[in-house]
Amino acid sequence: MKLSTIKKHLEELDVIAFELPNGDLVPNHFHVTEVGKVTKNFIDCGGTVRNEEVVNFQLWSANDYDHRLHPEKLLDIITLSEKILGIEDLEIEVEYQGDTIGKFGLEFNGKHFLLTSKQTDCLAKDNCGIPVKKEKKSLSQLTATTTCAPGSGCC
Repeated sequence: MKLSTIKKHLEELDVIAFELPNGDLVPNHFHVTEVGKVTKNFIDCGGTVRNEEVVNFQLWSANDYDHRLHPEKLLDIITLSEKILGIEDLEIEVEYQGDTIGKFGLEFNGKHFLLTSKQTDCLAKDNCGIPVKKEKKSLSQLTATTTCAPGSGCC
C-alpha cells in the first residue's frame, strides 16, 4: 500500500486497527513510534546495483492501556513526516515487535489494516543459475497446430 492510499483510508475511519497475518489484532493501545523514509542501496547477487525506498511505520505496544491512536492523529504524523523528511508517495513497510522485529507489507480489508507477510527473493535469478519455473500443462490442454502449409517451402 502506498502512503496516499493509507491517508485516504484514515480519513474515512473512526478507529485504527492493525491485524497480524495470523488474524490477531495488534493491541488497540499501540503507538506509531516512527514514520520515516528508509533507503536501501545494495548490490544483488548478480552484481546489479539497486536502490529501494519505502515509508516505514513502527508500531509499538506499551503498558499504557488507556492510550488509543486516532486516525486524525496518525494523519498529522504522516503530514509532518512528509513535510520535514520530504517523503514521497512510496510503498509502506510496517515494523512490529514479535519474537523479533518483523517487517510487514500493508493492505486494507475495509475495516482493518492488514500486516502482510513479506518474503525474501533472489533478484538476479537469471545470473545465479536459478531455473525458472515452467508452466505445467496437461497433454489435454495442448492442441496440435501446423505452422507450415504443405508445399509452402517454410519447412
